[in-house]
Amino acid sequence: MSHQGYVATPPYSQAQPGIGGYQGGHGSVPAQPLYGHYGGPPPAFSDPSPLALMKPPVSAAHGMSPPPVSNQFNPSAPQNGAHPQRYASPPASSVARGQMPQPVVQTMTPPQAPGQQLTNQMNAMNLDNYGPRPMHSVPPAPSPALQNFHTQSLSPAPQSPNMPPQRAPPISMPMTGPPPGTGLSLGGAPPMGVGPQMTGQLMGGQPMPGMARAFSGPVPPGAGGFPQPGPAGGYPQQGAQFGGPMCGPQPGMSGDFPAGPGSLAGPPQKKLDPDSIPSAIQVIEDDREKQEGQVFCTNIRGQVPPLVTTDFTVQDQGNASPRFIRCTTYSIPCTMDLAKQCQVPLASIIKPLAILPKNEAPLYIANHGESGPIRCNRCKAYMCPYMQFIDGGRRFQCGFCNCVTEVPVFYFQHLDHMGRRVDFYERPELSLGSYEFVATMDYCKNNKPPNPPAFIFLIDVSYNNIKSGLVKLICEELKTLLDKLPREEGVESSAIKVGFVTYNKVLHFYNVKSALVQPQMMVVSDTAEMFVPLLDGFLVNYQDSRAVIYNLLDQIPDMFADTGESETVFAPVIQAGVEALKSAECSGKLFIFHSSMPTAEAPGKLKNRDDKKLINTDKEKTLFQPQKGVYEQLTKECVAQGCCVDLFLFPNQYVDLTTMGDVPSHTGGSVYKYNNFQVETDGEHFLRDLRKDVQKSIGFDAIMRIRTSTGFRATDFFGAVHMNNTTDVEMAAVDCDKAVTVEFKHDDSLSEESGALIQCALLYTTISGQRRLRIHNLSLNCSSQLSELYKSFETDSLINFLAKSAYRAILNQPQKNVREILVSQTAHMLACYRKNCASPSAASQLILPDSMKVFPVYINSLLKTSPLISSPELPTDERAHHRLSVMAMGVEDTQLLLYPRLLPLHDTDMSGEGLPAAVRCSEERLADNGMFLLENGHAMFLWLGQACPPDLIQSIFDVPSLAHLQGPMPSLPQLDNARSKMTRSFIDSIFEKRANSMKLQVVRQKDKPEMLFRQFLVEDKGPHGGASYMDFLCYVHREIRQLLT
Repeated sequence: MSHQGYVATPPYSQAQPGIGGYQGGHGSVPAQPLYGHYGGPPPAFSDPSPLALMKPPVSAAHGMSPPPVSNQFNPSAPQNGAHPQRYASPPASSVARGQMPQPVVQTMTPPQAPGQQLTNQMNAMNLDNYGPRPMHSVPPAPSPALQNFHTQSLSPAPQSPNMPPQRAPPISMPMTGPPPGTGLSLGGAPPMGVGPQMTGQLMGGQPMPGMARAFSGPVPPGAGGFPQPGPAGGYPQQGAQFGGPMCGPQPGMSGDFPAGPGSLAGPPQKKLDPDSIPSAIQVIEDDREKQEGQVFCTNIRGQVPPLVTTDFTVQDQGNASPRFIRCTTYSIPCTMDLAKQCQVPLASIIKPLAILPKNEAPLYIANHGESGPIRCNRCKAYMCPYMQFIDGGRRFQCGFCNCVTEVPVFYFQHLDHMGRRVDFYERPELSLGSYEFVATMDYCKNNKPPNPPAFIFLIDVSYNNIKSGLVKLICEELKTLLDKLPREEGVESSAIKVGFVTYNKVLHFYNVKSALVQPQMMVVSDTAEMFVPLLDGFLVNYQDSRAVIYNLLDQIPDMFADTGESETVFAPVIQAGVEALKSAECSGKLFIFHSSMPTAEAPGKLKNRDDKKLINTDKEKTLFQPQKGVYEQLTKECVAQGCCVDLFLFPNQYVDLTTMGDVPSHTGGSVYKYNNFQVETDGEHFLRDLRKDVQKSIGFDAIMRIRTSTGFRATDFFGAVHMNNTTDVEMAAVDCDKAVTVEFKHDDSLSEESGALIQCALLYTTISGQRRLRIHNLSLNCSSQLSELYKSFETDSLINFLAKSAYRAILNQPQKNVREILVSQTAHMLACYRKNCASPSAASQLILPDSMKVFPVYINSLLKTSPLISSPELPTDERAHHRLSVMAMGVEDTQLLLYPRLLPLHDTDMSGEGLPAAVRCSEERLADNGMFLLENGHAMFLWLGQACPPDLIQSIFDVPSLAHLQGPMPSLPQLDNARSKMTRSFIDSIFEKRANSMKLQVVRQKDKPEMLFRQFLVEDKGPHGGASYMDFLCYVHREIRQLLT
């Protein structure tokens, strides 16, 4: 087996202090050692026994049912629940405050003056204790240029355990294929060449010569990365209190590790070659070359799917499509100790209602009549390919808990010679990973079938919205949009009912019954006791009442044209929607169009609490904590009624989005935000969002349960969800773009033979009012070999989980602690690989697992996102909006957000089809004579270089030169030439793919608005703080070396 590496020599050649060295003394000791918590003894990176390592990993094709396992489920063992847990602080550092660890001089490494100089610089970074100490930096360019990637095979060299690894002579070999492991030289020492052969047995984690010690120093707080509270039950679980204060803040780790001028003495250094460090673009391209257009069959357990950026077709053969479920790893560690050792979180990102492309079969719907779906008697798992039929087909053994259940008479079928039912391919629940059941009355509220849902449009008609033209724009759009309400396939018209409310300080309800000639208005001015003044005529079928609704939409802008009212209410508006749905006995969605902070005297009145003095203090977290009370109660009412809230905000100043977005973010809703809205420049952007939002596929009044096979369980949930208890994920609505991220923890050891099983069951109401169960099943491998685990990690899913964990942690922890934990956990994951899976090599090399070679660029990008950067220049509402948006994102959305696409449009082949190849997100890739399109799913920029050819400008903008481009441009002019058509078609195709609309911003090189564009060049230093990718890689490498020494 051969590993191949990017090898990196940092410009420092001795041991450095790590992020270690926290002071102890906070929090209590946990009752039981739970992996992933702060405060237990640091797990030595212990090595599994050699016998365990020799066992070959099990990854046989899943014949739809695993063989029955011998271990019986222990009914007294906790299953699929969550254990209350407390987290304490890490132990005190072994290095006293202010003391430097003694440098370990490697005798075989020739001394290098500049490297030594930098080492002393790095040693000055006192990261081991509390206190604001000056932080010095890895200078951006301290190293000789990197040589090409080269192959490095793994095998132990006969060396004394006390001697440092030998350096091989430099050898440059082109890379021929994606390597299992990569290493890169970050300067200083001679680069690594081909190493001696290594036997496969050692890959599983036996100590390498010269690396026999276990890791010392504190560990990050476990696989999840952040201390999590025990489930307290009730609503606050989403933003519950995390353990004690996190220890060991890292001063200034907002990112750039700022270096003082002239900090590096000695001869000038060559700049590191950016092309020689791992590229996210290259990884994406390599995966596309290998798997683009291929069919991905799901019949093999623990199979790693293509990346989210690759276009592929899925054929369901017993495991759910990666469009529905992706995992951070497809091979779970067999034991809790192994999971602790590698520090990689175990999580799944589930998008239960994801849209399937037209070339894939839609989900089959099984109907078992009044008896309902077949389930296991004990754990209540639904019939799936992992159930083993026994006793001639009269009973089945559950793959999740091993309990044996009788098969009902109507469901009985004989078995064939292989022990499979003869109707195996006729029943979707026996042969497919994803399918639906028609739910019986037992699954409905009050045992009666649900009514079709309703959409209620609530429009703020205060002075700002009338003056900006927003109200008129909404009314005009609704006339055509209501014809496109979502409906079941094959049905002529939508079953969804519609209702209308306008409001400022008081609420106006409208009767639009089809029998009326004119709509009737009813005003409710008592906002403290909200009620709906009419039952009949408020929620109507659009087709029946079309004429009256048209009449109303024409009248609303004129009715309030002369308003001077600028105060608004907000909580009573949501309350009105919930009450209307209650009286109609249906679930539904509220579309609220709101412009300002609710300051009128009413429940939910807010005051300005935006205090820039809190930035960079322990109280900064309060800016992200919603104001409790009224809104918390509203969330519970909305979820109970199946009322989802979508909020369209049009603010001109701070509105406390943290609190206003709290109900949408717990009811499966979304928050859309348009600052300083102007119809001319922002109108089209808003309307695209509104159209997508109204038309998207959606399910209502949903509840999701995750079941797992014995040995591990779901412990934590992230998303636009509400948790009433520790197992039921409640969503007032769930649409095709919303994802729920689920973290798993071990509660026992797992077996390589039987693997690990996950079943996600979603009970929801369709848009036609039918109750359904959607089931997704996934089987994963289990392994006791670290090398197998590192092969099956998925960086994009890991980042999704870590982003959501970090964004929840900032509700209770200072930003700098959260940033530090992300860096520390990154270093631990990569150090574990280096110690246990890579071949012996010089300590100056950075060796990365192939599945995680671009992990550092994504982590660095996450560290530079607005919620984690403490800068007074960033508006609090922007930071809160970013945080809420990410919490409900799927893997493809977080991947694009953290590594935007940068497309050189000036290089486009006019005859070619498809988008041009993306380039790395760095200023170095921009050309003065170029035109680049950048998009990340939320923002879109068209960047124009100073030396853009006039003919290019003429063909796109219809002006003779850059100087003639004036003012904002919401869209490109429609010109009759090939380049204009192609550029517009690129932009339209991007709009179509993304969940959100984006506002196109045209920026010229060196103009003031270019600053906004530059914050998306994630490989460069962040304008508000944050290291460049190169500096961060050097920094992480230093941390890894510290852990290894």
